[in-house]
Amino acid sequence: MTTFDQSAAGPTSPSFVVHIPDAELEVEPLDPTQVVSGAPVVTGKVLWESEDGRQLRGIWQITPGVVTDTEANELFVVVSGRATVEVDGGATLEVGPGDACVLREGDRTTWTVHETLRKAYHITL
Repeated sequence: MTTFDQSAAGPTSPSFVVHIPDAELEVEPLDPTQVVSGAPVVTGKVLWESEDGRQLRGIWQITPGVVTDTEANELFVVVSGRATVEVDGGATLEVGPGDACVLREGDRTTWTVHETLRKAYHITL
């Protein structure tokens, strides 16, 4: 297993490897107004950020519960867990391990997390 060395990553050194399933994540505050039910906990880690701050790559995790969000332009791949993502006025997306999902900037979503979900993402702001 290869671990991620944050000091080796960045705009001047964009190549790195991280083992997503057991990467250490940090608790991220969740706005209580986003929680519909349950007591989900969000953790994550930004692995890379562009110099202008408009692109982010990282790992994000959420424990079971129901939350709402307004999305950025995002591509993510689910590493573990399962969730149903309902896009207001659009599709209902069932995501699980190995699934790639694209969310459009401005999508208003409701996430029903059935099993703790961990994903790797790329976001463009």
